[in-house]
Amino acid sequence: MARKAKVVQDQKRRAMIDKYAAKRAELKELGDYEALHKLPRNSSPTRRTNRCSQTGRSKGYMRQFGLSRIAFREHASKGEVPGVTKSSW
Repeated sequence: MARKAKVVQDQKRRAMIDKYAAKRAELKELGDYEALHKLPRNSSPTRRTNRCSQTGRSKGYMRQFGLSRIAFREHASKGEVPGVTKSSW
């Protein structure tokens, strides 16, 4: 499991992105890159990281389910993910 500090840091980052989204869009439209540069770094959407909603793991993330590959496999084998079945041939 990822450190809780990383999960909390990412949540703060997401909140800051939402807070400054309108202002960033307005500044980009005006072409005022100096004012854009003065905004906090964490307000940029490119600094957001996809993390597993359950474990906080950043690698092996599956966008469709919002889980890491490990958490997804556990839930899928228990039958908790709708529409997913174990394949066999």
